[in-house]
Amino acid sequence: MLSHKAKYALKALLFLAQQDENHISRTIEIAEAANIPKKFLEQILLDLKRGHFVGSKQGKFGGYYLLKSKNEITLADIHRLFDGAIALLPCASLNFYEPCSDCTSESECLLRHGLMTIRDETLKAMQGITISSLVKK
Repeated sequence: MLSHKAKYALKALLFLAQQDENHISRTIEIAEAANIPKKFLEQILLDLKRGHFVGSKQGKFGGYYLLKSKNEITLADIHRLFDGAIALLPCASLNFYEPCSDCTSESECLLRHGLMTIRDETLKAMQGITISSLVKK
């Protein structure tokens, strides 16, 4: 399941993706439109900024805007940023791999092979869904 943080990040990105290209959105504007608690949103926007998904402008007319194209930001990107691995076990993960301490032979582990199949299908689906494709629906 997606964490609240990942869900709210997606809602914030969807809001930003629907704005005019040069529009800079204030935090309160995003929070109210996407129904996200403002303090929580501030943390999320900082994480999105550190992940190079959004940029910010300081000052009276400051706020947030998409830094990366809405056509390039995928569900997989946001899931990994906020919730970590897509795989169900570390031994089946691409980016967060760790061997299992209780496994005698990773190459013969039937559980690992099954979970790698699930990971591949889930990753394929998540990479196929962009912020832009969600806005169009």
